[in-house]
Amino acid sequence: MKRHGNLFGKIIEIDNIKLAYKKARKGKGWQNTIQKFENNLEGNLKLIQQSLIDKTFTTASYTEKTIYEPKKRIIYKLPFSPDRIIQHAIMNILEPIWNNLMIYDSYSCRTGKGIHAASRRTMEYIKKVHPGYCLQMDISKFYPSINHEILFSIIQQKIKCKDTLDLLKNIIDSMPGNKNVPIGNYTSQWFGNLYLNELDQFLKHEIGVENYIRYCDDFIILHQDKRYLHELANITEDFVNNKLDMSLSKNEVSPILHGIDFVGYRHFPDYILVRKSTAKRIKKRLRSLPGRLSVGEITPEQHRSTIASTLGWLKWSNSYNFRRSIGIDRQWEEIRIAH
Repeated sequence: MKRHGNLFGKIIEIDNIKLAYKKARKGKGWQNTIQKFENNLEGNLKLIQQSLIDKTFTTASYTEKTIYEPKKRIIYKLPFSPDRIIQHAIMNILEPIWNNLMIYDSYSCRTGKGIHAASRRTMEYIKKVHPGYCLQMDISKFYPSINHEILFSIIQQKIKCKDTLDLLKNIIDSMPGNKNVPIGNYTSQWFGNLYLNELDQFLKHEIGVENYIRYCDDFIILHQDKRYLHELANITEDFVNNKLDMSLSKNEVSPILHGIDFVGYRHFPDYILVRKSTAKRIKKRLRSLPGRLSVGEITPEQHRSTIASTLGWLKWSNSYNFRRSIGIDRQWEEIRIAH
C-alpha cells in the first residue's frame, strides 16, 4: 500500500490555511470570536501558519457540552482559532487521500455520499435479495471507544510524513487515556471513518461480502440465506472485538419484510417510512415552533428554515399521511403567504 509523504508543506501553505479558515467559519460568521479574528485576518492567518512551522501549536483544552437528542452524548468544542482552522487545513490535504481508501458503500462524511445516498442504496439491495434477511450491527459508544494506538497505527500505514504524523498524534492524544476521539472535532469524523475502513476492507475483500453498507458505526448486510448472515455476525463480532478493541451494541438478523431501520428511515421492499423516534421528535419540534416564535425565542427566518429542513427530510420517504397528520404542508403554505 502506498504511503504518502511531503504533506506538511501543503498543509502549512497560506492559501490552504485561508481555505481552512473559510470552511471553519461557514455559517458562523456572526460569532464574536470570528468577527474579532477577522479584524486582523491576514495577520492572524500568518500567526497560525508560523505556529505550525515553529512546531509551537498544541491542541487546546476542550469545552464540553451534553446533548440529549437523538441520544445523550458529550460534545467537545475547540477554539475557532487556531484549532478548528488547523483541523480543516489538515483535512484539506488528507481527505482526498483517505477518501480514495474507502469502499464504495461507505457513506459517512464523504462528498457525494451521505444519508440519502445510503438510503437509496439500501433500497437497491432490498430489491436485489428480497425475500431475504438483513444483518444489522453497530458499535457500542463508538467514538469514545476508538483506541489511540490502533488509530495511529492505521494512519501510519497510509502516511509517512513525520511532521504530519506528529500533528495528527497531537490531536489524537489531546484526550486523556488511550481511548476516545472527541465528538465535535472535524478530524474525528475522518478518524472514525478510517478506523472502520479496516472492517470494511476485511468484510469486502477478505471475506467477500456483498450487499454491505456502512454509515458511521451503523452497518448492514443483506442476503437471502439467514444462516450465512449468522455466520457473518460471528466473524464480524470477532474482528470488532479483537482487531478494533471495540464491542457491538447491536447484532441482529431479521427478515427484510419487517423493515430495515437505517440512517433515520425504515426501509421496506416497496416503500420508505420515517423512523418512529424521528417522527416523534418532528411532532414535538413542530408543536413548539409557534410558541417559540411568538415570544421571540426564534426568528421568523429560523421558523421558516426549520419547516423547510423538515420537509426536505420527509421528501425522501413515503410520508404523505404523516405530513397530513402533523399539518406541516399547511404551516409551510402559511409561511410562504406571510413572506
